[in-house]
Amino acid sequence: MTPSELAYRRTAVEGASGFGLLIALYDTLAGDLRRAAEAQRRKDIATRCKEVNHALLVLGYLENWIDRESGGELALKLIAFYANLRRVLIEAQVKQSPEMLEEQMALVIGIRGTWQELESRATSALEVPPAYQTQGYPGAVRSQEHRSVSNWSA
Repeated sequence: MTPSELAYRRTAVEGASGFGLLIALYDTLAGDLRRAAEAQRRKDIATRCKEVNHALLVLGYLENWIDRESGGELALKLIAFYANLRRVLIEAQVKQSPEMLEEQMALVIGIRGTWQELESRATSALEVPPAYQTQGYPGAVRSQEHRSVSNWSA
């Protein structure tokens, strides 16, 4: 990773929400798997091992984030997904299969998309609802002020 990529990621993480951090971990995991598959295709075993090892480290961070006591069904599904992902990554190493790595990358990207959708829903739920327009009420919002509020986003 170049110094500018590192600086970009550091800046993104410092201002990220919980969902943002989770999505960043999924991005990192998908990137690790993509680079591992590319390295395997080049027969660059050292790079493939480095990328898979980093993917396993990121996977550990994701596993530690699960609330096992009160996470309910989602926690159980994530625990099973992460365990299977770990198993397949090790199997892909043994079989030297870039296809297996890419299949797992696609699954990771799919789950990342779900987290991103949930983040969007959570963000939109926090937006200010449109103000009621009432004639003659001293606290009524003028139409120009209303537009500026409804177009606001973080």
